[in-house]
Amino acid sequence: MIANIAGFGSSFPPAIDQQQAWDGFFSSHFTKTRIASRVWRSAGVDRRHCAVDPRLEDLSLATTAERMQRFLELAVPLTCEAVTRALASAGLVPTDVDQFTVVSCTGYSTPGVDILVARELGMKPDVERLNVGHMGCYAALPALASVTNAAIARGQIGMLACVELTSLHVQPATDDVEQIVAHALFSDAAAAVAIVPGGGGIEVVDLIARTDTDTADLMTWQITDQGFRMRLSSKVPGVLDRHVLSLTQELLGRHGLTTDDIAHWAIHPGGPRIIDTVARRLGLDDDAVADSRETLRTHGNCSSATTLLVLERMSASGRLQADDHIVAMAFGPGLTLYAALLRVRPTTTP
Repeated sequence: MIANIAGFGSSFPPAIDQQQAWDGFFSSHFTKTRIASRVWRSAGVDRRHCAVDPRLEDLSLATTAERMQRFLELAVPLTCEAVTRALASAGLVPTDVDQFTVVSCTGYSTPGVDILVARELGMKPDVERLNVGHMGCYAALPALASVTNAAIARGQIGMLACVELTSLHVQPATDDVEQIVAHALFSDAAAAVAIVPGGGGIEVVDLIARTDTDTADLMTWQITDQGFRMRLSSKVPGVLDRHVLSLTQELLGRHGLTTDDIAHWAIHPGGPRIIDTVARRLGLDDDAVADSRETLRTHGNCSSATTLLVLERMSASGRLQADDHIVAMAFGPGLTLYAALLRVRPTTTP
């Protein structure tokens, strides 16, 4: 038995130009304006999506309770839209879903997004649900492993949805450069994939993980009384530099492959330096990471949803050919690296 990604779907809050966000709010929000302006211009983001536009509503002093209430109000319709599109892409309807996994590190509630979306879309009362919370940008890949395992072991049709509303977590005015970097990069989105046993699509072949616990303090996402606060150290690319090649070689070596055998790379665009580091260590040219850079440019870093957005862009491009291998890769707190080996299977495969 194999499991395939049979459909993609995504949805976004309204988009604003990165420069408009700077001029309309962040230029006066940061006290170190010269440094902040330089960080903002070098973030690799041209457009971002904001469930809450800071130019219209400043949440920087809102309580965490207030932000969580907004999360539930905004995340449910956004996730419904992404899931509906993924179902349509896969030729499925809500009652086909046996296992529904929702990922987020930007909001919590019980009943949660999983229950409320299942109710809104009319999924079966016995649909199995899983919430994956607070794992950060790499969370889509362990969640994909869980949904894939259910498809392989029990023949279940699965739906994975990642919904991240980072705009809810604008922090109080600061001169902290790490906060400036985080605010320059992060954006909002929901992304979903339908996973089916057998058939055609993009097969999930294997996954691998590595966590360098000695560097756990370099990337953190702390719950405070005023939303969630990120620490994003400039040392993170250096940790990736130490691990990404051996991680990739181990994953590919299990299947008798090398980096030369990989036709497409879906690298999580955590920022320009992250993409640069991975490309350099793996010997990838500009074309190999073009989908990642374009996703960052047009959508920003949407945390756990971003790797799925890169894969969706690839799938829609018309460039995928039968038996092409893809490596999807994401990074986050821990410091954790995850990678998945995927293979394009023709839709006629029984």
